[in-house]
Amino acid sequence: MAKSGNGNVKMIITEEKILANIEKVRKMINPNSKKQIVQLEEDSYFLDLIASIKSYLEEYPKEEPFPREVYDSAYSLVDYATTQFEDNTKKIEELIRQRETNIALSTELKEVLNAVEEKSPNWKKMVQDISGRIPEDVIDSLGVMGRAKSNKTQTYLDSLNIVNTKVSNLESNLYIEVDMERIEDRSKALSYIGIEIAESLKDIQNIEAAKATETVEEQPKEIEKIEENVESITETEEDVSEMLPVEVEQDQYVENVESKPSLWDRIKNMKLIRGIRYLMKIKVVLELPEPEKNEQK
Repeated sequence: MAKSGNGNVKMIITEEKILANIEKVRKMINPNSKKQIVQLEEDSYFLDLIASIKSYLEEYPKEEPFPREVYDSAYSLVDYATTQFEDNTKKIEELIRQRETNIALSTELKEVLNAVEEKSPNWKKMVQDISGRIPEDVIDSLGVMGRAKSNKTQTYLDSLNIVNTKVSNLESNLYIEVDMERIEDRSKALSYIGIEIAESLKDIQNIEAAKATETVEEQPKEIEKIEENVESITETEEDVSEMLPVEVEQDQYVENVESKPSLWDRIKNMKLIRGIRYLMKIKVVLELPEPEKNEQK
């Protein structure tokens, strides 16, 4: 990116480097990336990249127009991270619902198992009612147990083991816990990007908007000066228009910034969700129904 006149070479290099850093972060949070962020606090490389981007945004000279390409690239990164965070939140909600379903199903399966072991009159109907929600091998095992003449045969004991293993798996929700851990770790990194960089971008947005307002306020005075001298000006209409100090590109820049208000609202929502997760300790604690106690008189 070349600059005319007395362009700052150091700033040009920094701009190119920051664009490269933004792209590196984007690749790191790509859901299809093989390198996943395991623990945000322990990933110093990731944290250094975010720190470099944030530092550039906050320390860029406020009197100079901010590089449009860097702003758009950083904005796009925040938008990308926020969208993924929202998707992750939906996945977490689905996993929580699945976990609750599994816990309820484990309780129901234990009731069916008890009916089968006790040879209750309605055990067959109970097995049939649960058959659409339990794997076939478990249903078959319940049938074997219900029809068995003895509960001491190896076949009976093997079938009992299959059913108990399924109950245990439903109660532990191990794969759900693992998925939730993985998604939560990614969400921490995504919210870190969204919140940290968005704050700096919002400051730039406000600065550029203020500059645009100052430009608009100065225009009438400048136009009045031109009108006073217009009779003595022999330049073409095109030359006159070039004298107007209207910073069209900067106005368009600010319009572009202000045309994307929804992202800031989404960032606020991201903060809210992150706070709720912290308060509620969404890092799951398994809550199983307490077994009923038979009081002996």
